[in-house]
Amino acid sequence: MDTFTALMSGFAVALSIKNLLLGLLGVTLGTAIGVLPGVGPALTIALLLPATASVDPTGALILFAGIYYGAMYGGSTTSILLNTPGESATIVTAMEGNLMAKRGRAGPALATAAIGSFVAGTLATVMLTIAAPAMVEVALKFGPAEYFAVMVLAFTTVSAVLGSSPARGLASLFFGLVLGLIGLDSQSGQPRLTLGVPELLDGVDIVIVAVGLFAVGETLYVATYLDRVADKVESVKGSVWMSASDWSRSWKPWLRGTAIGFPFGAMPAGGSEIPTFLSYAMEKKLTTHPEEFGKGAIEGVAGPEAANNAAAAGMLVPLLTLGLPTGATAAIMLSAFQQYGLQPGPLLFANEPQLVWGLIASLYVGNVLLLILNLPLVGLWVKLLSIPRPLLYAGILVFATLGAYGLRNSWFDLALLYGIGLIGFAMRRHDIPVAPTIVGMILGPMAETQLRRALAISQGDPSIFFTQPISAAVLAITAAAVIVPRLAKLVRRRRGAALQAVL
Repeated sequence: MDTFTALMSGFAVALSIKNLLLGLLGVTLGTAIGVLPGVGPALTIALLLPATASVDPTGALILFAGIYYGAMYGGSTTSILLNTPGESATIVTAMEGNLMAKRGRAGPALATAAIGSFVAGTLATVMLTIAAPAMVEVALKFGPAEYFAVMVLAFTTVSAVLGSSPARGLASLFFGLVLGLIGLDSQSGQPRLTLGVPELLDGVDIVIVAVGLFAVGETLYVATYLDRVADKVESVKGSVWMSASDWSRSWKPWLRGTAIGFPFGAMPAGGSEIPTFLSYAMEKKLTTHPEEFGKGAIEGVAGPEAANNAAAAGMLVPLLTLGLPTGATAAIMLSAFQQYGLQPGPLLFANEPQLVWGLIASLYVGNVLLLILNLPLVGLWVKLLSIPRPLLYAGILVFATLGAYGLRNSWFDLALLYGIGLIGFAMRRHDIPVAPTIVGMILGPMAETQLRRALAISQGDPSIFFTQPISAAVLAITAAAVIVPRLAKLVRRRRGAALQAVL
């Protein structure tokens, strides 16, 4: 089946009444939670995991993808009107967007963000459609050694990129690896790390961990530390439509932002923060209105927003083709796949083509729905900012509790939920990223299995990881991802010290 035929069959799945309604629900809910400060797509998807356990996998994943895409759109509203980025990827949007709002140009700022998100999201989804099958062809050549090397790369990059320091990221990863080892050993059948608790023989449910870390832990942190300063919401004055000058100044940043964002999102260590800053720096350099930067330049909103949404689509390339998450939301979506007994990777395209291509097709549909929802309903999204935070956080905790208990009707699951939630709160308090925990818990047992298989094939010879070309190349990239940033930091320090000595 060629790519075009597969995509058309995906549209048949995505445009069914049920999946279309789930997609609409996802993008609407995603926009709403993107607007609400302190509530992100990772938290929301984690919260919905228990509620969607019995839903059709294709519909549930279309819902989650809609939430993710919608949150990328909605986050710009909070950044522009409240100067409070809901996601780290919208920090740059807040820099110029809020200044535009203070100058009475909130409408054009919201418009260029919404239209730029649509343009970038659509173009990036086209790139995803083309790139994913090519990545699958490469991944089909992987054996146990190659898969283990790729998982080591995922461990390293996610731990090093997320959080304020690699040490904190690795600590979070180690916690996830330990959680993943709990239960019966897959080969010997011996219990591991169960502490004599019968409920742990089947392992720790990934849904409990995801909801505990992202919903309970994050909610406790936000309610404790981020509700101490009164927020000022800028009003939307005048028309929300862009002038001819705004259009002429925005379309090139949209295209450049897309070109920057997608490759970074598709890289295992890419993410969405770096491309937004790169896009902002490029627009500041190329603009014909340099005097407006720092005072509310529309290019400073258009480019970064396009880069942000393009990176969101790019994130799905390593997730779907290799099973590698590159951020917090991707890690939660990976746990959603696992909830249905699915493992993203090249075999997913062969075994579940309707699911994969239905999901990709739903992104095209979702982009259109988001454009329709965002601009005409901007007044409604602004009103969401007036919801009292105590009510919001209390509701999240109630839904988290009901969802966790509904999995097995077990008090032990509730105790585990809030125990992990308190750990998540402490991790957030000390700036330890929680996404590596999910990555370690999901990929840890898989990495162990692939390691054992590779060593069995080589009769215990570990050189197999370095004699196989693909695994050796991946491990070399892993080493470079660790060493190069350290060397660059060391060089900068020495140059700074030498400069100070001269001065």
